[in-house]
Amino acid sequence: MGLLPQCSPYQPGRIAVSLKRAGQSAYLVLIYGFLYAPILVLVVYSFNDSKYSLEWQGLTWEWYQNLFEDPDLLQVALNSALIATLSATVATVIGTMAAVALYRYRFFGRQLLNALIFVLMMTPDIVMGIALLILFASLSLPLGFWTLLLAHITFNIPFVVVTVLSRISGFDRHLIEAAKDLGATEFQIFRRIVLPLLTPAVVAGWLLSFTLSMDDVMVSFFVTGPTFEILPLKIYSMVRLGVTPEINALCTTMLGVTLAMILIAQRLLREKT
Repeated sequence: MGLLPQCSPYQPGRIAVSLKRAGQSAYLVLIYGFLYAPILVLVVYSFNDSKYSLEWQGLTWEWYQNLFEDPDLLQVALNSALIATLSATVATVIGTMAAVALYRYRFFGRQLLNALIFVLMMTPDIVMGIALLILFASLSLPLGFWTLLLAHITFNIPFVVVTVLSRISGFDRHLIEAAKDLGATEFQIFRRIVLPLLTPAVVAGWLLSFTLSMDDVMVSFFVTGPTFEILPLKIYSMVRLGVTPEINALCTTMLGVTLAMILIAQRLLREKT
């Protein structure tokens, strides 16, 4: 009689592990496919040679050339970059100082301030926009550059505070106490100990603020005036007439700028560590 092949006692376990890994891989592919498929479609159709977005007729660079040859669109993009850069910088400075103060000092109302930060983050954009519009109207401020900048700083600060506070909460307080015992001042402690350790969170907070400012539509719609236009509102007005390859090219350019900034920030953080 021939000998029957014997199965290894570990074979069922290996099969189960392989099936589990295959299921996890399929799950990740589905999740990332769901998240990035729309972006991929946007990028591909930005090179479409047809004037209509969903009618594919070949590859072309025409729409990108039109973007960079349109002076009005370039001015609007410059306005958006200026608002995003200034608001992100100011919000990062204020938010970082607020996070350090909430961590370092114990005072009456500290827990209330922490709760109010999350309330601002959860407030609907339309509510925030109307509230700021009423505030600027009551102060007789003309809608334009300054009201838009103040509005963007306002809704960016809570995100910076939470980002920096989540980093600083893991600090070892003994480092600060040791620096005090050695005679370091509050400014020296902040500059030589706290700030270097907070650098990744500060950079992350700035990038988050810049991104939020660049793609905000709802709040900006209420607080900007006819004399100062930004890119998200320009895209919104263009989309109302239909989605064209020019809009796809414009959105792809914004996506490329954002990705480049993230890569640069990661490179800087890697060099610091």
